Amino acid sequence: MWLHGFTQTKDSAHQFRTILAGTCEVVILDLPGHGENAAIKASLDETADLLAEALPDEPFVLGGYSLGARVALHFALRHPNRLRRLVVLGASRGIEDPVQRAERRRRDEGLAIRIETIGTSAFLEEWLAQPMFATLPVDPIERAWRSSDPGGLASSLRLAGTGTQDWLAPRLATMAVPTLALAGANDEKFALEAAAIAAGVAAGVARLVPDARHAAHLERPESSAAMVQEFIA
Repeated sequence: MWLHGFTQTKDSAHQFRTILAGTCEVVILDLPGHGENAAIKASLDETADLLAEALPDEPFVLGGYSLGARVALHFALRHPNRLRRLVVLGASRGIEDPVQRAERRRRDEGLAIRIETIGTSAFLEEWLAQPMFATLPVDPIERAWRSSDPGGLASSLRLAGTGTQDWLAPRLATMAVPTLALAGANDEKFALEAAAIAAGVAAGVARLVPDARHAAHLERPESSAAMVQEFIA
């Protein structure tokens, strides 16, 4: 099961998913606030529970990128017996300092208002202009698969943004699910997070995707998929 990132949809990362599909069945769906599920409003914990209701009872491998990775972490903490393995790319444990966490919620609220004001097309131009996406290839197909509902994206930020996430580091120590924490080698902040996540769980490993920033699976789909396949095997 692969979970997409913020502004993406289940159809995003087609090349990466196609490579994975060569060795396993890949299941996809739209997260709340995105794509076909734009009208669904849910927190990270609520999203994890919605996934638990929607997915098969038999253990599976769960993976996700950025927003999807944070959802995957919450799923693993709430429903550990449902997973064989966990893969997170560009994941965050949350923000430890309550003041900084509150500031992040204010920033996310500002972004939510911005989306509602200027619409998704203009917002995506601003979103993808961030330094973390500076080396992302220009791909019209990937762009067309981005979510287009401003209200849905705004609700995702308000209910499931990084500022809403609890500090997960203490709880990760209780998690026994074998975990692969990935990050782009040039994505310094999240490379440190990947190392911390891998060190914080009982059976964790961190890998860096060479020559990639935040969206490593879009920049280097072959390398990213190979690391995931190796871990699953």
